[in-house]
Amino acid sequence: MAFASLPVTSPAFAAGTLAGTDIDNVAEATYDTPSGPVTIQSNMVRIKVDELLDVTVVTTDPGDVTTAPGATGNLQTFRVTNTGNGEEAFRLTGNTGVGGDDFDPTLTQIVLDTNGNGVYDPGVDTVYVAGSNDPVLQPDQSRIVFVITSTPIAVTNGNRGTANLLAVAVTGSGAPGTSFAGAGQGGGNAVVGTTGGDADANSFLAVQAASLALVKSATIVDPFGGNRPVPGAVITYSIVATISGAGALNNLIISDPIPVGVTYQASSITLEAAALTDAVDADAGAYNGTRISVAAGNVPAGQTRTVTFRTVIQ
Repeated sequence: MAFASLPVTSPAFAAGTLAGTDIDNVAEATYDTPSGPVTIQSNMVRIKVDELLDVTVVTTDPGDVTTAPGATGNLQTFRVTNTGNGEEAFRLTGNTGVGGDDFDPTLTQIVLDTNGNGVYDPGVDTVYVAGSNDPVLQPDQSRIVFVITSTPIAVTNGNRGTANLLAVAVTGSGAPGTSFAGAGQGGGNAVVGTTGGDADANSFLAVQAASLALVKSATIVDPFGGNRPVPGAVITYSIVATISGAGALNNLIISDPIPVGVTYQASSITLEAAALTDAVDADAGAYNGTRISVAAGNVPAGQTRTVTFRTVIQ
C-alpha cells in the first residue's frame, strides 16, 4: 500500500534536478554569405538525469525517552527524509540489539505517521509491514516514523537502552556510485548517492525507576481525654506513601480495610489534610462499607502523599 505524497511547493531538491528530467541542448553557428548571414543548428543532444538514491534518518526525541521496569508502549520518534532527486520507496527495519548499552528493549512494532501531524494516534496511524506499505517519498519529503518498544522487568534505575531505525532505498543501496540500469524515476539509471542509499539513527530509553514505601501509624483519643484504646475511643490512622528513586509512580491508589472491632467515622478521609467525601465522585476519596481508598494520582519521586481517616472502637 503506497501512501499519497504530501504536496510540495517550489521544492529545492537536495540532490538537484529532478530524476527523469531531459536536458536538451542544440548548438548553432552563424556565418556570412553574399546573400546574407546564415544560421545552422546542430543535432540535439538529450541527457536524461539519473536518480540519486539518498536518505537521512534522525531521531526527533528531545532527549532520552523515560521508561520503567516492565513498561510497555515506549514511543520513540524518527524522521525519514528522501534526500535524493526522485520519488523513492524506503524499506524500514527496527533494531533493539544495538549493543553498547545496558539493556535491549523488545521491539513491538513500527508505525507510520499516516495523518502527518507528528503525534502518535493509535488506530489512526498505520502499522508498518515491510514490503507492503513502504513509505514512498518525493524528493525532500519526510515521514515521521514511530518505533514502539517494551522494557524488560530486570532493569534498574539509570539503565539505558537503544532503539535503532534503518531506512533503505527499495531501488537499491551500496557503495556510492553504484548504478542500477534503467531503475531510476523517469526511465534513467538509479545511482547510489553519498549516503549509500541507506541511513539509520538511534533513540535512547532511560530507566527512571521509582519505589514506594508505605508507613502506617495511629493516634488514639479516648472519651476521658487520654490515649487509651477503650470503647468509644477515636483512632486516627495516618498512612504516608513516600516515593523515592527517579521518575514517578502513576495512578497511585492507597487503600485500607476497616479492621474488626471498630466502625468507620463518616467523612473522615483526608489527602494531604484536605477533606474528601465518602462517595465515589469527583474527588479522590471513597468508602465502600468495608474499606477506604484514595486515588493519589501520579506522584513524582521525592514526594510523599499522606492519607488519614478515623474509626471508633466499639
